[in-house]
Amino acid sequence: MRIITLNLNGIRSACNKGFLPWLANSGGEIVCLQELKAQAGDMQPDMLQPPGYHGYFHYAEKKGYSGVGIYSKQPADKVIIGLGHAEIDAEGRYLECQYGNLSVVSLYLPSGSSGEERQQFKFAVMAKFLPHLEQLIAGGRDVVICGDWNIAHQEIDLKNWKGNKKNSGFLPEERAWMGDVLQRVGWVDTYRTLYPDTTDACYTWWSNRGQAWAKNVGWRIDYQLATPALGAKVTAASVYKAERFSDHAPLIVDYAD
Repeated sequence: MRIITLNLNGIRSACNKGFLPWLANSGGEIVCLQELKAQAGDMQPDMLQPPGYHGYFHYAEKKGYSGVGIYSKQPADKVIIGLGHAEIDAEGRYLECQYGNLSVVSLYLPSGSSGEERQQFKFAVMAKFLPHLEQLIAGGRDVVICGDWNIAHQEIDLKNWKGNKKNSGFLPEERAWMGDVLQRVGWVDTYRTLYPDTTDACYTWWSNRGQAWAKNVGWRIDYQLATPALGAKVTAASVYKAERFSDHAPLIVDYAD
C-alpha cells in the first residue's frame, strides 16, 4: 500500500505544473493533499475526482486559503471533516477517511511564521490536537496522519538549524511537542524508521527566497506519522524531487499489506 502526502501550495497551481499526470503514474493508493487554496466552486472535475480516484475535501471558509483533501483508489467507508473546534475547522485543516480498520488523515497544521498572533494560534491548535492524537492511538485502529506539520523536529531535519532556533517551525516548544507526540504518545515517524540519520535527502520544503531549492537549503516539515502496528509495516520511504509541483515535495511511503 503506497500512501503519498503533498502540500500543493494551491491545487490549481500544482495542476498547471503537471501534478495530475504525475499522480496517475505515482502508484499512490491514497494521496493526502494540503493547502488546496480553493473552494468547491474553484475545483475542476479532474481535481475533484482524478481518473481512478475518489476525492474528499475540507475547504477553508476564507477564499484562496488552506484546505485539505484525500484521493483514494477505494471509496471511503466513512469521512470525518474537521476536528470539532470551530476556529480550527473554519481554516480547513483536518480530514479523516476510514477504510475498514485503516484511518488516513490529511493534516495541515498552521504556520506561525507571519507573526506572533499566528504563532499563538499555532500553539493553541497544537494544544487542542494533542488529546485527539492520544485518542486516535488508543482507539485500536491503524491510523496514519499525513501532512504538513510545520515543525522540523530535530537538527537533522533542516539545513540551517543554528540560524532558526528562534524561528517558527523550529522553536523549542514546537520541537518538544513533536517529541512528546512521538515518544510519550507513541506515534511512529515512518520516514525516520527507515532513515534515522538522513539529513540532506529528507527535506520536503524549500523557501522561495534566495536559492533554497538550488542549494537544497530545506526543511523536513511533512510527515507520515503512524500508529505502532502500521508503522512497523513501512517498507520504503522517499521524497520525490524529479519534478516540482509546489514549494513542497511529495513524501511517498510504502506499507506492507
